[in-house]
Amino acid sequence: MIKQALYIKSITDLKDEPERLPQILLLGRSNVGKSSFINALTNRKNLARVSNTPGKTLTLNFYLIDDFFYLVDAPGYGYAKRSKSMKNDFIVMIESYLLHQRALKLICMLIDFKVGPTKDDLETYDFIKELGIDVMIIATKKDKVPNTHQFKQEQSIKNILKHPKTFYAYSAVTKFNLDKIEMEMLSRVKEVDHE
Repeated sequence: MIKQALYIKSITDLKDEPERLPQILLLGRSNVGKSSFINALTNRKNLARVSNTPGKTLTLNFYLIDDFFYLVDAPGYGYAKRSKSMKNDFIVMIESYLLHQRALKLICMLIDFKVGPTKDDLETYDFIKELGIDVMIIATKKDKVPNTHQFKQEQSIKNILKHPKTFYAYSAVTKFNLDKIEMEMLSRVKEVDHE
């Protein structure tokens, strides 16, 4: 159970990242509910600010969890109103982070349970898999789909993603599966580093 969560800093250049501790990266398109997920996971109402303007954040935000690891919130991708140069800056930043971050233990990729994986989600997912980085799929907003359709929707998402190894349907409203997601995260950062 997470006891303490602190916002540390936001960076645009990887040379400014904080001291080396294990890291878990949160990726997802704009408006998928990353801020709500961070607040639910850490049991803090306003740790991550929920923006009404999707695509606003263009920094990597570091949250220190229990003095043990960092939750790293990446900018939301796939936001149409961003300028081309901003989109390119985002791609360069994320690629650079993924290719050079040796403390990265897990990527949590958030997709919208109701909408299903978008083109941007699939491109990002394929890129992560090519790099051989462990990824956990968190399908947010499960409560937005009627109970009678949830099983079918979950199977459809898993099929599109070619059956990811770790998948959780999640709701920020009901906190469904939050405990399992948290346990999965903690088990990854506690794994022995064999470098």
